Amino acid sequence: MVKQMMEAHLSSHYGLENHGFRGLGVEYWNLSTPALYEHAVRNREGLVAHMGPLVARTGTHTGRSPNDKFVVRDALTDKDIWWGKVNRPFDSDAFEKLRARLLAYFQNKDVYVQDCFAGADPRYRLPIRVITQQAWHSLFARTMFLKAKPEELAHHVPEFTVIHAPFFQASPEVDNTLSPTFILLDFTRKIVLIGGTEYAGEIKKSIFTVLNYTLPRLGVLSMHCSANYGSDPDDVALFFGLSVTGKTTLSADPNRMLIGDDEHGWSDHGVFNFEGGCYAKVIRLSKEGEPDIYETTRRFGTVLENVAMDNHTRRLDLDSDLFTENTRAAYSIENIPNADKTGMCGHPKNIVFLTADAFGVMPPLAKLTTEQAMYHFISGYTAKVAGTEKGVKEPSSTFSACFGAPFLPLHPAVYAQLLRQKLNQHKAQVWLINTGWTGGPYGVGRRMSLPHTRAIVSAVLSGALKDVELRQDPTFGFMVPLRAPDVPADILDPRNTWHDKAAYDAKAADLARQFRENFETFADQAGADVLAGGPKI
Repeated sequence: MVKQMMEAHLSSHYGLENHGFRGLGVEYWNLSTPALYEHAVRNREGLVAHMGPLVARTGTHTGRSPNDKFVVRDALTDKDIWWGKVNRPFDSDAFEKLRARLLAYFQNKDVYVQDCFAGADPRYRLPIRVITQQAWHSLFARTMFLKAKPEELAHHVPEFTVIHAPFFQASPEVDNTLSPTFILLDFTRKIVLIGGTEYAGEIKKSIFTVLNYTLPRLGVLSMHCSANYGSDPDDVALFFGLSVTGKTTLSADPNRMLIGDDEHGWSDHGVFNFEGGCYAKVIRLSKEGEPDIYETTRRFGTVLENVAMDNHTRRLDLDSDLFTENTRAAYSIENIPNADKTGMCGHPKNIVFLTADAFGVMPPLAKLTTEQAMYHFISGYTAKVAGTEKGVKEPSSTFSACFGAPFLPLHPAVYAQLLRQKLNQHKAQVWLINTGWTGGPYGVGRRMSLPHTRAIVSAVLSGALKDVELRQDPTFGFMVPLRAPDVPADILDPRNTWHDKAAYDAKAADLARQFRENFETFADQAGADVLAGGPKI
């Protein structure tokens, strides 16, 4: 076994032979960001853009491959996992055979190893190891997860290991996969195998899935949300939402301290970030609208996925969807000027559910009861619009339980009950904010103004709406403020923004019906009070 001697002091005593590797080429352990840049460029994995970010392409996979994700079904997971479309079962023996083929594939190949952590709170921190074929994926892992201190590396023993081989393809007939691509989670062996895809988000989200399995057992609510706090460290806000709803944008508030933009835990001690980096969608990112995130695309150490670039001048074109709408930037959270480096804070006072309603039905702001919050948390509603995904030509509703169904190994009721307990204990107020359309559906109406949405968030977090007059939405039942500072009163009632009021009523009734139909899957575990928190038809 060969090691690069000048970097051997960065390796753990818990070597790769413990994962079954034999006959490897060079093992590159815990390389620094500059060293990984050098390797990535030398290996022709990416190019350095103007101002210093590393630009990489992910080939045919420009997003996650949810249909290729499986969980090993065995004695440990048989009764626990939420089996179905999200968590497809995979045979344990088939996993072992595929792992053996994968390990054989790695013989004589160089590998990059990053030993790091997931979870800023030391009480719940998970030691992890990411083993990759490419330097830029190792840089991605180093950027996104929490770095181990130099003195910790020699004794680092991972509790979970990700093995990523983007150029190894499974044989569906032999390996029992659906395609040559696979993301396999084995909670007994504590291994994740990823093959056939270069999309780096699979690495990040596989560990998130692991935490969603382990932490609820410890009484910690694992959450797909961003978090920040105001001048008072106890003035904590959480922002739940799916892609394109504004979770990252709205949490990057220059007047508040950022805890993290995507994944957090809520324990008896408060909220803590799972990661050390941010993974922001950057298509059509503007300096004026999102200045802090924009600046990260012009910084050394940032990894840009599928962002268009002039190969001569090396200048980026953030408006281009040449490769995909899902262009991404992975950057250290320390690049956000007002980020809290501890990644920890107190309990939330306000919780925001973000939706990008493409039907123009939802109000820009609504106040939820605990029962309504449970209903909308389990529903996890947003909408897709034309151009966001291949084949999407008309707006379509999307329901993703707990605002993160693809990453939930346990039944959504587990997370919902933890949320209820914490809402009751800490008296947090839950709000629904629509960052989608007003004045009509997509193609007729217009997108909510970002300045208006920011003003709404500011009013919520400042307490300016404490005594404001409210009206009850006749379809969804939640309470809607009649006014908010710096927000035109006419947009607070979406029906008033439609020229054809009858068309609004019909669309609202149709969306309510879709809510009810989606919730039928969860009704048996929700309880009558939560069901009463849903829309009326």
